[in-house]
Amino acid sequence: MLSLMIPATLALVGALTYGAADFLGGLSARRLRSIVVTSLAAFAGLLAFLLLHLAWGGSWSAADTLWGIGAGLVGVVALMLLYACLAIGPMSILSPLTAVVSAIAPMLWGLLAKGETLSLVGYAGLGIALVAVVLVGFIPGEKVVRPSLRGVIMAIGSGVAIGGFLIILDHTSPSSGFTPLIAGRATSTLVTGAIVAVMVLVALRRDGAASRAIDASPIPLGGTPTGHGDVEHATQTLSVRITRQRAVILAVGCGVLDAAANALLLIALRTGDLTVVSALTALYPGGTILLAGVVLRERVAGIQWLGLVLALLAGGMLALA
Repeated sequence: MLSLMIPATLALVGALTYGAADFLGGLSARRLRSIVVTSLAAFAGLLAFLLLHLAWGGSWSAADTLWGIGAGLVGVVALMLLYACLAIGPMSILSPLTAVVSAIAPMLWGLLAKGETLSLVGYAGLGIALVAVVLVGFIPGEKVVRPSLRGVIMAIGSGVAIGGFLIILDHTSPSSGFTPLIAGRATSTLVTGAIVAVMVLVALRRDGAASRAIDASPIPLGGTPTGHGDVEHATQTLSVRITRQRAVILAVGCGVLDAAANALLLIALRTGDLTVVSALTALYPGGTILLAGVVLRERVAGIQWLGLVLALLAGGMLALA
């Protein structure tokens, strides 16, 4: 029984940690461009993984390194598609759609490709978890607008990419420790860092002001290296002024928390089923919402509280799966 509960618990704690990382990333993105936040968070996460590797250990292999690089590239794609679809909106529809797809894709892979099986309680838990994902990620109060086909396609693409990130990590060997995550985070750091460098060079050539490439655009979106960046709704009422220095600190905190969440996710994948872990990981908006309520004193809607309660119920059922 204990062996069944550990992966589910790690996945649920990891999901809440993802949400906390998104919260810090969202605050930072009110002052810095989202790609800058993502680049800083990726670099901070890379350093955190290197420290974990020194403490935990793990063997390097060509296969695990390639899986890690693939995970890093998929994470960047997920992030780009996520930002694009959220910019089009409506967030209240596209946000939960992305989260649900990010759960369904690896769930189907685990059940169909890997042949994982669950008890009746487990399958019921999966259904409740998907309902919880929709309720937790729903943004109340927004005017209901039919999403465009392009927005829906990009939201689905982002969800598939996030799910692909989980599937790729599930292919890594247990003996590798955190080395695949190091390779993945190094990849995302190089890619996002190169994008930021090009933006700065272009800004310098145009008017000599690098700040135009660094400071946030009028529509702030949060971000983390793995694509969990839907936190615009959690920072709309922020009254505290975010300085550039504070934004950098927040981005670094985002990267460290995101690294911790990835580490928990990897351990959960190696001790449990991909199907269960992916369903619980998709509940990451819960951490963002809870922090927004506690720190920013934002009102958590009744439908979101219901989603959080269902998430806990689903976690308990999946632990028994």
